[in-house]
Amino acid sequence: MSVLQSRRILAVVPARGGSKGVLLKNIRALAGRPLIAWTADCIAQIPDIDRAVVSTDDESIAAAAMAAGLSAPFRRPAELSGDRVTDLPVLDHALRAMEALDATRYDVVVMLQPTSPLRLPGDVARTLVRLVEDDLDAVWTVSPTNDKYHPVKQLVLRNGLLDYWTPEGRAMPPRQLLEPVYHVNGIAYALTRSCILDQRSRLGQRTAAVIVEGCAISIDTLDDFAACEAELIRRGQA
Repeated sequence: MSVLQSRRILAVVPARGGSKGVLLKNIRALAGRPLIAWTADCIAQIPDIDRAVVSTDDESIAAAAMAAGLSAPFRRPAELSGDRVTDLPVLDHALRAMEALDATRYDVVVMLQPTSPLRLPGDVARTLVRLVEDDLDAVWTVSPTNDKYHPVKQLVLRNGLLDYWTPEGRAMPPRQLLEPVYHVNGIAYALTRSCILDQRSRLGQRTAAVIVEGCAISIDTLDDFAACEAELIRRGQA
C-alpha cells in the first residue's frame, strides 16, 4: 500500500490572469494546447492526488482549466491576485476554501505551477512520498545550479566598482571546492496542512528537497514557450 493512501492530498494550480510578461500566459497555446492543460495531464497520472483545483481570478483561465480536467469551484479574490502576492496566502485561501466546500480536511497541499509544463508525474510523486515518509513540513523540487552561476562567483557593482557578491569570491576558489547549490524549478512544492495554516510558511521548519536532473524550464517569456515546445517535440509529446 502506498504511504500516501492514508493522506488526503489537494493539488493547487495557481494561475492568475494578470501576467505582465506574456498576456494570459497560463492559457497561451503550447504545442497546440493551453499551457495549463499540460499540468492537468500530469495530475491525472498521479492517483494519490484526491482533488485538483485551479486558483484563479480569471474566467477564461477557469474555463480552460475545467476543460483540461481541473476543478474551479472558487475564484481568487482581487487582494490575492496582484503581481506582488506571494504563494503562501494563495495556498492558505485555496486550502480553506476547499475544506469548506468539500467538508473535509486535507493533510497535504501540493502546488503545481502551470509555468512548468515539462514536469514528470514521477517527480511529483517522489516529492509527496518524501514529505510523508520523512515526516517533513515541506518538500520542494530543485535543480542543480551550474557552477558558473554559483553564488561565490557572482559579481555586483558597488559605487560603480566591480566586486564579488560574497567576500569568499575574492579567493577565486576552483569549482571542485565549491559546495553544490540548487535553485527552485517550479515542478512541485508539497506542504503539510500545518505548515500552511499553523507555521504560516512555505518553507517550514523542516524542509527537504527532491533533486530533479535534466530539462526543467519555468516559463516567463515567449522564448521560454519556444524552448518548451522544442523539448516536448524532442520527447515525442508534441
